[in-house]
Amino acid sequence: MDFEQAGELKIGQVGIANLRIRTLDVERLTREMQERVARAPKLFGRAAVILDFGGLSRMPDVATAQALLDGLRKAGVLPVALAYGTTETDLLSQQLGLPLLAKFRAQYERAEAEPAPAPARAPAPAPAAEPPRRARAAAAVPAAPAPSAVATGGAPKPGRMQTSNVRSGQQLYAENCDLTVMATVGAGAEVIADGSIHIYGTLRGRALAGAQGNTTARIFCREFHAELVAIAGHYKVLDDVPDSLRGKAVQVWLEQDQIKIAALD
Repeated sequence: MDFEQAGELKIGQVGIANLRIRTLDVERLTREMQERVARAPKLFGRAAVILDFGGLSRMPDVATAQALLDGLRKAGVLPVALAYGTTETDLLSQQLGLPLLAKFRAQYERAEAEPAPAPARAPAPAPAAEPPRRARAAAAVPAAPAPSAVATGGAPKPGRMQTSNVRSGQQLYAENCDLTVMATVGAGAEVIADGSIHIYGTLRGRALAGAQGNTTARIFCREFHAELVAIAGHYKVLDDVPDSLRGKAVQVWLEQDQIKIAALD
């Protein structure tokens, strides 16, 4: 008897974009996504996308949601799931024939908690500390923080170290910790960390820090040619970076939901 499995199933880290829907205007959203894909086709063309309806005041009905899916496919991206949210999200996902991804549950819950204060959020120190840092940033690049704690609030694990090149098509993920790369991240390669990312070689691929929502995470690299950099889901592509920063040693951080890049020299 043949006991060999017909297929080996593994749960792994994959590069999936999270699209937070802020309007049910299908034409507007389709047009916006078409422009994004046109600007960076290698990054976003046929990219897998998770739809997050947590930013809306009400859930779309099935017909509207289906129209959104069709519009996104027309724009050139591939909707593959809904972000985990409420029982309404669960029902909508079943009606659309799409799965739910629990990975994005924390982002949805934070969005729900923001409009009205919740007791569980009261002791959180991060919001109180953020305004002074942002005020200083207007005059100078803010100083780099200590190694990032993960978004869950627990103590960070020892950072992950990569001593060899990360080649095109490879993806490296540092879960619940910082990532240090002592070599080059090639074009088409992707490095992801829940904390900060330190690259002591050239960054030609993609670097995504704060993957689980840590807005204090940063990216540092010695030679900057990145296809894309992202922190806590906010991103910037190479075409949006001034020529004066290309090839330089830089740091990347998030300020008021905007990606900032500055030379270290």
